[in-house]
Amino acid sequence: MKKTRIGVLVSGRGSNLQAIIDNIEKGSVSAELAVVISDQADAYALERARKHHIPGVHVSAKGYKGRRDEYDALLVKELQKHNVELVALAGFMRIITPTLLTAFPHRVLNIHPALLPSFPGLHVQKAALEHGVKFSGCTVHFVDEGMDTGPIIIQAVVPILDNDTEDKLSARILKQEHKIYSRAIQLYADGRLRIEGRRVVVTDNRTETDEFLMNP
Repeated sequence: MKKTRIGVLVSGRGSNLQAIIDNIEKGSVSAELAVVISDQADAYALERARKHHIPGVHVSAKGYKGRRDEYDALLVKELQKHNVELVALAGFMRIITPTLLTAFPHRVLNIHPALLPSFPGLHVQKAALEHGVKFSGCTVHFVDEGMDTGPIIIQAVVPILDNDTEDKLSARILKQEHKIYSRAIQLYADGRLRIEGRRVVVTDNRTETDEFLMNP
């Protein structure tokens, strides 16, 4: 059976990348990591890739300030060189342009540490705590031209505790990120995702439930 070839874009340590690698290696995700690309030469994520014999490539963004589309054209070239079918952003700290989205239509995923559409952007755990919400979590979504506005694929919910700090909440959310990103990739690889307007429909999914969460 042909496996979906994934290209992962990273900027930092790559903990979500490592979770994807681990799940592929133990057989719970039927995909193949074709390449890991970073805009930062010293990103530890590149080292993680190389330890697992995955091509790790630095594509420098220096000299492309205000020319994001030209930089994304470099990313597209590198991704296509490795025959990538699905692009996964994993802590990639750059805004994606239509240049990349056009090359990979409905084939770019991102993970965000909040329950979108609430709290897009940065420092979202701090914002959730300051706002006083009782639940936070994480979201995997298809990327569009907006900031964390693309159609939502999967979410995981984490309760906010009275003694939570930004670091404590972030750590609990990250554990769920490591689970749902791989699940979203597997749903894509299985051909079970269909975009209908703003909604992502998962085929063969449950259609009735009385489940609910309450906190406190």
